[in-house]
Amino acid sequence: MLALFPEGFEEVEAEDAVVLAVYTDAAGEERLRRLFPDAAGADVPDDWHDRWRAFHRGAVVGALWVGPPWETPPSGPTAVVVDPGRAFGTGAHATTRLCLELLQHVSRGSLADVGCGSGVLAIAAAKLGFGPVFALDVDPDAVAATEENARRNRVELEVRLADALAGPLPESDLSVANITGEAVPWLPFRSALAITSGYLTGEEIALPGYRREERRELEGWAADLFRRN
Repeated sequence: MLALFPEGFEEVEAEDAVVLAVYTDAAGEERLRRLFPDAAGADVPDDWHDRWRAFHRGAVVGALWVGPPWETPPSGPTAVVVDPGRAFGTGAHATTRLCLELLQHVSRGSLADVGCGSGVLAIAAAKLGFGPVFALDVDPDAVAATEENARRNRVELEVRLADALAGPLPESDLSVANITGEAVPWLPFRSALAITSGYLTGEEIALPGYRREERRELEGWAADLFRRN
């Protein structure tokens, strides 16, 4: 499914199985049936691309609340209001929450969010007192979403369209990368500390030049805090 639809698909719980569902067009359905001849298809309403909003709820993570603009933040936690648009990152995924937890337990300083998606981690870092904060992504939609969400939250970020594997990353006190376990070891971090996530608890991540200081786990996902040797 990831090979067929790298932009993503949905896991739907059934009584005795997990159903994988993808929203696509006729060409996508044809690709699906080549590998899964018994796949079932059904028409969906024209507003299918907005229906996910009904399931997107805010979450409190320590001193932060991360949620969409159509929800009212609770009193108390610092609000990080994020509309992912066409980028990855609502704040509700376990890997994002783990990164937010670790962010709140390290010293403040400059920060580089590598693969920023919607900008949730970069914006949360800015609200926690990190600065300057750099946000990088290879996807133009992610850059646009991060810039819009930064304006919505009234924080200053240095947002860049960049391939993290093709050039040097910004020098910073802390780097954050919520991407995939396969990509993390190849990132040329230029920071004393690094927070990484985007992989399952069974994956042991080695970051060249760093030693792992802490691992946190949630709902089968993991995040690690590394310190440069």
